[in-house]
Amino acid sequence: MIHGLKSHGIKVRGHNLVWSVDSFVQSWVKALHGDELRKVVHDHIVETVNTFKGLVEHWDVNNENLHGQWYQHQLNDSSYNLELFRNAHAADPNVKLFLNDYNVVSDGASTNAYLQQGKQVKAANVSLYGMGVQCHFGDEANPNVAGMKQHLDTLAQVGVPISATELDVVATDENKRADFYEHALTALYSHHAVEGILMWGFWDKVHWRGARAALVVGDNLQLTAAGRRVLELYEHRWMTDETHNLAAGTQFTVRGFHGDYEVHVIYQGQERTNLKQTFTLGNAAHTININIS
Repeated sequence: MIHGLKSHGIKVRGHNLVWSVDSFVQSWVKALHGDELRKVVHDHIVETVNTFKGLVEHWDVNNENLHGQWYQHQLNDSSYNLELFRNAHAADPNVKLFLNDYNVVSDGASTNAYLQQGKQVKAANVSLYGMGVQCHFGDEANPNVAGMKQHLDTLAQVGVPISATELDVVATDENKRADFYEHALTALYSHHAVEGILMWGFWDKVHWRGARAALVVGDNLQLTAAGRRVLELYEHRWMTDETHNLAAGTQFTVRGFHGDYEVHVIYQGQERTNLKQTFTLGNAAHTININIS
């Protein structure tokens, strides 16, 4: 399945290696203690990371560790989370490792605690790449853009990229749902520290929050108003597409959204394919030189 997704240019993130919330720890794991527990978790991480090496971009290492510390308590080791990061990094030094938690952006109940956890893990030099923020919004709750920005500003103090890992909103009215998604996406997409956004479901038939969070419905994946809005934002409003007429010595500047670009040159109605260029635009300016003869 993952090979199929990658063949279509779809990136995949791994969720998750360990989940520390008591109710999600398997009963057979709860029977383990001490060195035996450490070895079982170590071997699980090594096997899993190796299995998907080169196939996933990210791993959530210890999911929701703010809201559950079963492994730390079982081992009487408050720094055990750092060991998990070390194990994952040793298994694949190239995959990007994340913390991942909730109530840190959609509301601020755990934002400051997450800031402190992020600083601690970063200072330990265990290859923390980024902060995963889940972004589950309440039933019929309109995302507060200003509040989200404030929480993102706080978490950006850790000094690592932020990824919105589990975004969803819930609204019975499709148009209201579209507005809710637009508000949340605007806050995330415009923030300097946010590197990625992942919807936590899109199809009404399998969405964990049901049809009232869906972007598409039915077997033919018919777009809802929310789905149409999301596509309009991503594929039109937040996409840079410009055309310029060139003459000898012409220079021009384009202010564009971050992302991957293609430059095409059309001469007398035909594309000069030998002049096509690709580049990625990030925070810094990028200069493209095209020599036409």
